[in-house]
Amino acid sequence: MAFHEVRFPANLSFGAVGGPERRTEIVSLASGYEERNTPWAHARRRYDAGMGLRSLDDLAEVVAFFEARSGQLHGFRWKDWSDYKSCLPSAAPAFGDQVIAKGDGQTRSFPLVKAYVSGAERYLRPITKPVAGSVRAGIAGDEMFPGTNYTVDHLRGIITFNEPPEVGADVTAGYEFDVPVRFDTDRIAVSVSSFQAGQVPDIPVIEVRV
Repeated sequence: MAFHEVRFPANLSFGAVGGPERRTEIVSLASGYEERNTPWAHARRRYDAGMGLRSLDDLAEVVAFFEARSGQLHGFRWKDWSDYKSCLPSAAPAFGDQVIAKGDGQTRSFPLVKAYVSGAERYLRPITKPVAGSVRAGIAGDEMFPGTNYTVDHLRGIITFNEPPEVGADVTAGYEFDVPVRFDTDRIAVSVSSFQAGQVPDIPVIEVRV
């Protein structure tokens, strides 16, 4: 089992259907009230890769990708076109998009996170697969520069500054990112005649923890 640092063809994931999934355990009490709990701290995303296929050439490309990953065995990168930036979909990532930490004068390495905010609630999603060349970082409102001020671990989503940010300084970042996933099937079943008639194969993809 391994994780292959290769992205599923982005043009084929463009038409895919999917999104975040949560797990909630609900117990109905005799009084009519409910108790709700979740064993998951983070959502897990699911997609259907078959929905993005438009031609037999597309299908051949997906089958080749599937075989190279040995079905479910190896993970890979997936571009979720509905959520792949640190900013709004219409904007370009900027160094101040996300506050990922506060400086303490000693720590130099910080994992990337993305905040999802609604009202008073705030959820921080770990970002472990940033896109190479897309990460921008800043400290206390000033942009830092890769190589000169920091390095990025694109395999784990960690920024390491050459010097630790000062106590209380906002550490910020902007980036594009992929979702770490694997195929959720060891079998692709498709008929050429049905595919040409508009029936696409079911090719489930599921997020993995890395």
